[in-house]
Amino acid sequence: MNLKVGIIGGSGYTGVELLRILHQHKHAEVIAITSRALQGKKVSEVFPSMAGISELIYSLPDDQILFECNIVFFATPHGVAMNSVKSFLEKGIKVIDLGADFRINDSNLWSQWYNMEHSQSALLKEAVYGQPEVRRDEIKDACLIANPGCYPTAVLLALKPLLENHLIDPSNIIADCKSGASGAGRIENQAMLLCEASESFKAYGVSGHRHFPEIKQELELMAGEPVGLTFVPHLVPMIRGIEATIYVDLLDSSVDVQPYFENAYKNEEFVKILPKGTYPETRSVKSSNYCQIAVQYVEHSNKLVIMSVIDNLVKGAAGQAIQNMNLMFGLKEQEGLSQIGLMP
Repeated sequence: MNLKVGIIGGSGYTGVELLRILHQHKHAEVIAITSRALQGKKVSEVFPSMAGISELIYSLPDDQILFECNIVFFATPHGVAMNSVKSFLEKGIKVIDLGADFRINDSNLWSQWYNMEHSQSALLKEAVYGQPEVRRDEIKDACLIANPGCYPTAVLLALKPLLENHLIDPSNIIADCKSGASGAGRIENQAMLLCEASESFKAYGVSGHRHFPEIKQELELMAGEPVGLTFVPHLVPMIRGIEATIYVDLLDSSVDVQPYFENAYKNEEFVKILPKGTYPETRSVKSSNYCQIAVQYVEHSNKLVIMSVIDNLVKGAAGQAIQNMNLMFGLKEQEGLSQIGLMP
C-alpha cells in the first residue's frame, strides 16, 4: 500500500514534523502541502532541514490535487478544519484534524471555549478521539479523527490505569503541566521571544485553558463518573517537551499501583513505565513518539504523584496523528515512528 497524503496548514512546526516523520514512512508519500501565506514557495526555502529531501511547493488549500489523496491532515488553527473536512469525507478521503475542532463532543461547550460557533456539529458524532492506547478499535474504523491535544495526551495516559481500575478519588485531580515554547506554534508572539521566555518560568491559562474541557471530558469517560480537575499549564524555557506532574488521592493507600501501570501498558509500544524510584525527563523522549510515565506514593502527604513526559510535537501532535493513520489503513502501528529520543 502506498498512501497519498496531503497536509493542509504546512507552515508551522506541526506541519514540518508531519513531513519529517512521513519521509521515513515506507507506505506514505506527501503529494500536497498548503499554506496561503507561503503559496509558491518551496518547502525547503521555509524549512532548510528539508533541503535536498523535499521538492514540494506550497499551494493554496483549494488545490485540487488534495482530492487525489487517501488521507488529509489538517495542521491548522481551530475553526479551519470544520469548514473543509466534509468535502473530503464525501469523496471517501480520510481526515485527521490536529486542531481542536472535533475534540469536544458538545458543540455548545466547544463554542464557549473557542469563542465561535461550531459549523459542523453533526460531524462531532462521527469523529473519533484519536488516542490509540484508549480507542484503538474505534480508530481503525474511523474516517475522521480528532487528534488529541498535547497536554491532554500526557495527562490522560498518566491517569488511565488509575481511573479504569477505580483506584483514586476522582473528585480531586491536580494536573501541574509544563511545556516548551514550540507549543505556542510558529507565530509572532512577544511572550515567545528569547529575551522574554529564556531564564524564566511562568504559569498561564490558570483561570481556564482550552485543553481543560478536553481533558475533563476524556477523564470522565475513563472514570464513568464526574471528575474534579485542576489543570495549570506552565511555559518553561525549552523548545520541545511536556512534563505533567499529577497529584491524586488513593482510595486505599496500601495498594501498590506500579503493577496496574505495567499491566495497562505492557503491550503498548509507545508508552513506557519506568521502574520505581525513577523519574522521567523530557529529553528522554525528544523527537520521539514515546511517552514515559513514573509513579511515586508520597507517604507523609498520602498523595500519589504521577509523572508523564512526551514530545509535544510528536506524541503530542504529528507522531500520534501518523500512529492514527497507520491504524486507519491497517498498517503496522509503529511504521515511521521507530525513532527513539535524542540524547543529549
